Amino acid sequence: MSSHDATLEFDYETASRAELVAESVGREIGEIDDERSRTTIEREGARVHIEIDADDVIALRAALNTWFSLIDVAERTADVGAAVLESQ
Repeated sequence: MSSHDATLEFDYETASRAELVAESVGREIGEIDDERSRTTIEREGARVHIEIDADDVIALRAALNTWFSLIDVAERTADVGAAVLESQ
């Protein structure tokens, strides 16, 4: 079977924000992966780098949807947390 892959890169205003997002979604590595797709995540400074490798395009699309959703939730949660800290 042919392999399909995608690279996602997310840039943040600070390295600490990137670390927070990477740690939040990084917990899902291994939990979401299955026999059809595998994912790695790395953080370099203020950038989060996600690499997805899938056996077929359907598995790749499913993995992309999942990781975009997880990143979105992590970013929104970090925004709420930052707003709460600012208001104190």
